[in-house]
Amino acid sequence: IPRPHVYRYFSSRDDLDAEDVRLAAHDLNSCLRPHLTRRGTPSHVVEGLVLACATWADGHPHLYRFLAARGQSRTLHRARMGRSRLLDEIAEAARGYTNAAPSTFPEGILVGVMGLVDATIIWWLDQRDETLESMAKRLSRHVLLLLHDALADRGIDLDPDAELAPFTAYKAKVDPEG
Repeated sequence: IPRPHVYRYFSSRDDLDAEDVRLAAHDLNSCLRPHLTRRGTPSHVVEGLVLACATWADGHPHLYRFLAARGQSRTLHRARMGRSRLLDEIAEAARGYTNAAPSTFPEGILVGVMGLVDATIIWWLDQRDETLESMAKRLSRHVLLLLHDALADRGIDLDPDAELAPFTAYKAKVDPEG
């Protein structure tokens, strides 16, 4: 497409990049969102999210790298548009799974966890040194260790064998039909 045609629709390269990020984040979020309302052990819930993210990244490696390159801070999350909404949804779902008050749940740790997930998946995309499933299982264990430690620091016990149910108000907001 000739450059003048592109700039009829976008005022700048940043504007074009922002639209790419918005569309890619929306697609990724659509794949992850159903996993935020699943019942299961902490391991089951986290593995579902990590595997869905890794599977999307495997199908869209360049877009995933593009999204991950946008950074993890709140300011940069706004630039990622849909990704900031996903962080908010993950934080709300995590509070619902753990019954933690908003002020006690370590939302900041979720930003670090997303960075860990992004970095690990990008490494895997570049190396392909193990199967998608084994990488997702390993990464899920790392995420669970971080979450367990962060929650324990705040007096929230995360029983690894307990079946967690999503917070019903969150589920109603995401899935109004139940």
